[in-house]
Amino acid sequence: MTLTRDEYIFVIIVIINIIVAVLYLLIGTLILVPIRNREREGEVERLHDNRRTYLLRFIVMLLCPVVGPLFFFVVHLFYLTIFRVQVELDDVIFSKERVRTQLKADEERERNLIPLEEAIAVNDQKSLRAAMLNVLKGEIRNSLSAISLALETNDSESSHYAAAILSHELNEFRMEVQKLYIGIREEDDDQTEYEDMMIRYTDDVLRQQVFSDLEQNRFVRMMAEAAESFYTKNPSGMTDQQYESVCLRLLDLHDYENCEKWCARLANQYPNRLSAFTCRLKLYFIVRNKEEFFRTLDALKKSDVVIDNETLELIRIFS
Repeated sequence: MTLTRDEYIFVIIVIINIIVAVLYLLIGTLILVPIRNREREGEVERLHDNRRTYLLRFIVMLLCPVVGPLFFFVVHLFYLTIFRVQVELDDVIFSKERVRTQLKADEERERNLIPLEEAIAVNDQKSLRAAMLNVLKGEIRNSLSAISLALETNDSESSHYAAAILSHELNEFRMEVQKLYIGIREEDDDQTEYEDMMIRYTDDVLRQQVFSDLEQNRFVRMMAEAAESFYTKNPSGMTDQQYESVCLRLLDLHDYENCEKWCARLANQYPNRLSAFTCRLKLYFIVRNKEEFFRTLDALKKSDVVIDNETLELIRIFS
């Protein structure tokens, strides 16, 4: 049986392809892989080709004569000439001060947390304890009212946590207020530093109403006394937030006379602030002074003051 010229050429190509594939496999697995393994000894990640890679390429070369070897040759040629470029890092500065670590949110933990009030309402001990621990990791002083709710829960462990936290935080508050109060008495006539700190510090806790009525009354009076001292020394130095704090805390005590006095001072000092209107509206609503309430409401509507959603809803109700 004689072969034609085309068949003879095909056989020669297949034989050459097999020889090339076998040589590629032997050189890769027996020579290149061991050399690269020795060069990269001790590294965790090996980015070079391993024996399995050479075996898979060998199979492709056998199944795709000529095309397979040419493909791998061209790819390797591109790698050597185009993609294998040394990166210039001379101008790159690696500074730890310029690195901001982005922490991934603990979605599983957040998904299993519910508000402390809801956990108390449904009497879910597991959720309540998780919520308590979550509160402890945050700003405790701003969460005292929520923590105080846990005192009435049936879960003894959660109520113990709440009692310990409240006892510690409130004792610290009492000592700090006493220090500030003494500082007000001892400072010079032109100094208002202690008054400023006293109003800001006490309002953060007193607004949560975690003290007994007797203590709440006492601390609000001390706050009002500090505010009076501040107003006497430097009325323009008080912010509208401080005026508003004094007004609302006196309103909580139903001290309407002093509350109205501070509302007037706020309106006189900051006539174009929203708090100058809302404090008077709250006062007149509670004391049922309809005439002053609607006069203030009408003045607010005619003013250029930016109104928040709560006040806007109030205007809609009474308009």
